[in-house]
Amino acid sequence: MPRRRCSLPPLVCTLAALSLPLLLAAEPRAKSCSEVRRLYAAKGFSQSEAPSHEISGDHLKVCSQAYTCCTQEMEERYSQLSKHDFRNAVVELSNHLQTMFSSRYKKFDEFFKELLENAEKSLNDMFVRTYGRLYMQNSELFKDLFVELKRYYVGGNVNLEEMLNDFWARLLERMFRLVNPQYHFTDEYLECVSKYTEQLKPFGDVPRKLKLQVTRAFVAARTFAQGLAVARDVISKVSAVNPTPQGTQALLKMMYCPHCRGLTSVKPCYNYCFNVMRGCLANQGDLDAEWNIFMGSMLLVAERLEGPFNIESVMDPIDVKISDAIMNMQENSMQVSQKVFQGCGQPKTLAQGRTARSVSEGGFSARFRPYNPEERPTTAAGTSLDRLVTDVKEKLKQAKKFWSSLPGNICSDEKISVGTGNENECWNGSAKSRYDFAVTGNGLASQVNNPEVEVDITKPDMVIRRQIMVLRVMTNKLKNAYSGNDVDFIDVKRAAGRRAAAAVSSSSAPRSSSSTRLKLLGAPTRVIKK
Repeated sequence: MPRRRCSLPPLVCTLAALSLPLLLAAEPRAKSCSEVRRLYAAKGFSQSEAPSHEISGDHLKVCSQAYTCCTQEMEERYSQLSKHDFRNAVVELSNHLQTMFSSRYKKFDEFFKELLENAEKSLNDMFVRTYGRLYMQNSELFKDLFVELKRYYVGGNVNLEEMLNDFWARLLERMFRLVNPQYHFTDEYLECVSKYTEQLKPFGDVPRKLKLQVTRAFVAARTFAQGLAVARDVISKVSAVNPTPQGTQALLKMMYCPHCRGLTSVKPCYNYCFNVMRGCLANQGDLDAEWNIFMGSMLLVAERLEGPFNIESVMDPIDVKISDAIMNMQENSMQVSQKVFQGCGQPKTLAQGRTARSVSEGGFSARFRPYNPEERPTTAAGTSLDRLVTDVKEKLKQAKKFWSSLPGNICSDEKISVGTGNENECWNGSAKSRYDFAVTGNGLASQVNNPEVEVDITKPDMVIRRQIMVLRVMTNKLKNAYSGNDVDFIDVKRAAGRRAAAAVSSSSAPRSSSSTRLKLLGAPTRVIKK
């Protein structure tokens, strides 16, 4: 077959023949996507979904539409994966803090409950040895005291001051019969006697001091334990993040769009990552101010627990304090009785042969002996309050600014970004180059200028707003506890319901008759405990 001749002028034909190899060499050759395919398959996806060489990116919605190693399906999968990675990063950091609060709450709760059990057992053992049968016949008076203390601690609607006043009034009624065995006292007369508890101070200054100590210690203990539980629950709710569509796009662009460009080993620039995280965690950032105030209030109450509101130092010697009060009543029984007779009238004398058993007839001449340290546990739950508080104070200090630090802590993870070094060899959202935008501020309002995430600052996350209110309420309770004021943890509706039920109950229940009143306690010599 004859060779076709060039129809152009000879010079042009010669130049064309010489330049043809150069033009063929300059034609771009599609880059291999083998590394992208390998990593894509490592994420659990089918390698067959990824192209072997770069293709046109016209189909991509978020990543660059230049030549790409990603199909539309891959981009969608990477979008879901970026949300998953983001959530995991938040949960991983939050879980550590949540677990800390959960474990410390469990330890404090266990300690406080066991402390009460130990105190009740110690009082019971001491009084059984000293008062014998007469104590056992009246032991429900003291059992009721501890029942109410326990109920208060676990959140019951108990007014500590009223409960303690009632305890001393009931004890006075029984002791008054004891020191005046020759008289007959009606229920109405004993009601009158109880009204003189505050005025006559038959138990000395013990009731006033113990009421102050118990109220402050129990308020602080209950509030502090509740604060640990609130911190745990707030973290659980707030760490369950669900990025907005705009946030998801920003996460995809930062985490996996570099893969589509074949830049599988290039990580996001630190400041670029910071802006994306600040945008995605904008609402969590708003929690930080109230969280820090809350942590500060927890620390203040912790210091109270170490000092004047130490429940361990109040409950450990409570048996001795009550015994001292009983001793004081015996020593001043004549003066107390005379003043009561003046105010309530002279009671009727019992017929001969029916005189109630007196102290001397009771046979309680034995003295209390000092306890050996080995006989009584000095700690509850295998530890002491001081050790628990010292430990948790350090944790509370570390927990401050957790939410404002969260974006930076996520980006500091080498699996997420390059960190603060090598800012020229990182992914800036469009290429492997330096990131030039400034880091935006913390919180929702600051995101109006976020260059990476479009955030609607007019629509705050309502779950987080509710948690801000929870922290605010708890902080107020902690401030009250720090001042020694009683704190009510009962939900308003539940409290109203209980008050209504109590009102119905009290209007229909008569006062216990004299036949149900128990015999009176004997009175020991004064207790000294080492």
